[in-house]
Amino acid sequence: MTRVPTRKDSKGRILRQGEGQRPNGQYYFKFKDARGKTKYKYSWTLTTHDLPPKGKKSGLCLREIEKQVQRDLFDRVAPSGMTVLELVEKYVATKTAVRPTTRAGYKTVMNFLAKDEFGSRKIGDITTLDAKNWLIYLQGELGKSYSAIHCIRGVLRPAFQLAEEDDLIRRNPFNFELATVLVNDSIAREALSPQDERRFLDFIKGDKHYSRYYEAFYILFNTGLRISEFCGLTKSDLDFENGGIRVNKQLQRGSDMRYYIERPKTKSGERFVPMSEEVKECFKAILQKRATHLSSPSLTG
Repeated sequence: MTRVPTRKDSKGRILRQGEGQRPNGQYYFKFKDARGKTKYKYSWTLTTHDLPPKGKKSGLCLREIEKQVQRDLFDRVAPSGMTVLELVEKYVATKTAVRPTTRAGYKTVMNFLAKDEFGSRKIGDITTLDAKNWLIYLQGELGKSYSAIHCIRGVLRPAFQLAEEDDLIRRNPFNFELATVLVNDSIAREALSPQDERRFLDFIKGDKHYSRYYEAFYILFNTGLRISEFCGLTKSDLDFENGGIRVNKQLQRGSDMRYYIERPKTKSGERFVPMSEEVKECFKAILQKRATHLSSPSLTG
């Protein structure tokens, strides 16, 4: 059996398998990553008791670096140079059955990451502290609203979760509650008082230009319909006999400025809304005004 000669460093210390020392005194560790590729890690010190050479920056010693590498390999974490933006792009590519509005939201986040320095950082280098500090920076320095940051984090959190599940990282750095980090500056919406509603409708009804929209405003105020749901209504959705409105679709506009019809996001979005006598009369008035435009099935188109 051939004996492997003992290798020592410049101080006479025995080097372990994979360890070595370059002529300039720098230590290195040679290993194969989870994909079988040869990699090197470097340090100016071998153990925690060593001091770096004069003029050289201190850092983790080689033995500590080895522990990190071995822990990564043990956890089957594949070292990767993937950036945050590349990770988000990979995540978005897996979301094939999403609505156009959702896809437009993904695109907005990717466009932002393409311009922000955080998007070019390596995913393996991002810690929870890094993630929190970046979100604080977005709100404090860039002036982004809580809701805007909520949307950005809403893409990054599942993207990093995907990286964790694929063993690209050990832990999801965005796995925390946003409210524990940022100030929620969202302005609570206050409903109009009955007095303000009457004042608004009286103004609409008496205005030369806006009076044509009086019935539409009255319906929106008294049914709770979203504008997209109201614009998606057709005559067949109105049940005058039973006094109800069938809501099962909505009108949307894509980034290409084209209009399209889609179903509500959830099953609970499909509902039957009661119709008062006043609302019924408003719908009949709209239908009567549209008598000359019967080619369009929509009430508002």
